[in-house]
Amino acid sequence: MIKDSDVYKIGRLGKAHGVKGEVSLQFDDDIFDRVDADYLVLDVDGILVPFFIEEYRFRSDSVALVKFEDIDTQQRATELTGCDVYFPRALADNDDGQPTLAFLVGFTIVDATNDTAIGTIAAIDDQTANLLFELEDGRLIPANDDLIANIDSHRKVITMSLPEGLLTL
Repeated sequence: MIKDSDVYKIGRLGKAHGVKGEVSLQFDDDIFDRVDADYLVLDVDGILVPFFIEEYRFRSDSVALVKFEDIDTQQRATELTGCDVYFPRALADNDDGQPTLAFLVGFTIVDATNDTAIGTIAAIDDQTANLLFELEDGRLIPANDDLIANIDSHRKVITMSLPEGLLTL
């Protein structure tokens, strides 16, 4: 059984495309193209289910048309509309590049000065010029490379050197 902690959200399925079972995938992270992955995980009625990729092609920088194995009709593809799409963390750990922002959701931020947990990242706010980690309690922490001392993807911990007083704002 796939657990929430085993995956991270990369997008959402949109409408069916054509009559052969393709479905549009609006994604925030194109890791499925950078890492050799045979499947994506879909949230189907609250259950995480692997769907094997037959083929895909990009329509834009944020939309791909995906054909999953055994989804061969427009009707079957329509049943998947609205499903959240996840990527396995274990496969993402094998990526040679830096972790993507979406991958960091669920990580705990630790203060480097006193080794104290600050909070868990609930979302990434990229609506402004400065990226922010949105913590589960609603606080915002700058996601600046200069502040990040270390990222431990196995322990799901980001150690940050935060300026004095930042947490009291």
